[in-house]
Amino acid sequence: MSSGEDPHADSMSSTTSRAVAGPTMLNKVPEITVFFWIIKVLCTSVGESAADYINETLGFGLGPTTALMTALLVAALVVQFRTRAYVPWVYWLSVVLISVVGTLATDNLTDGLGISLLVTAPVFAVLLAGIFLWWYRTEGTLSIHSIVTTRREAFYWLVVLVTFALGTAVGDLLVDRLSMSLLGAVVVFAVALALVVVAWRTRLVAPLTAFWVAYVLTRPLGGSTGDYLSGDRSDGGAGFGTLLTSLVFLAAIIATVAYLSVTGRDRTPVERRDGTATAV
Repeated sequence: MSSGEDPHADSMSSTTSRAVAGPTMLNKVPEITVFFWIIKVLCTSVGESAADYINETLGFGLGPTTALMTALLVAALVVQFRTRAYVPWVYWLSVVLISVVGTLATDNLTDGLGISLLVTAPVFAVLLAGIFLWWYRTEGTLSIHSIVTTRREAFYWLVVLVTFALGTAVGDLLVDRLSMSLLGAVVVFAVALALVVVAWRTRLVAPLTAFWVAYVLTRPLGGSTGDYLSGDRSDGGAGFGTLLTSLVFLAAIIATVAYLSVTGRDRTPVERRDGTATAV
């Protein structure tokens, strides 16, 4: 799933120019480049560490933290939906906030309501499958390169939210219920992601399936990384703390998004009338 490649085409060849027809918007999401996966993992790490910092270190509590972050997410998504094309800082701000809210959704079910992770993980998996089916039956495609209407964008963000909640549940299940070490969880999810890449490269798995499985796996990978870096040494962590971990990863996100905003490296090419392509 390298730079400029389409995870939903028959092959993972370089993305070609796409014409935008009719009254639809320009594509509202980034191209699947290496930068996409880097920022995605960074966002998931921030989601885990920031939620823990606000909830536990600052002592906001699970309920107030959830309300605050949900309000911020709604505000960010309002701006995202009002744009007519992909704007890097708006899109990735929404991803950071949705990663926090997705984490808190699982935390509320497990810590707040006492529902077992053995229940929440499969429930989120079934919910995700149901949303994919609903999206496909409604739109006839699951391609993220065709997010050019408000309805498709709504499906996209709903899927993203559930993938974060599912990834959180799966990651917590390994560490909390199966007593895996923090570093061990990082290794397990890194290996799982590598296997998905190999399966995609060898065409054992369809590109569409490989993309969304990788999207789910990057959540527990990033979350486990955040837990390991911020965790106390006595618990098997690196001991950097949730605040420092969050700030470092946020700085990396900001730097990468700034680079993409200037270069346009992750924007969908749009066909001009003269047949040439330009990034938007």
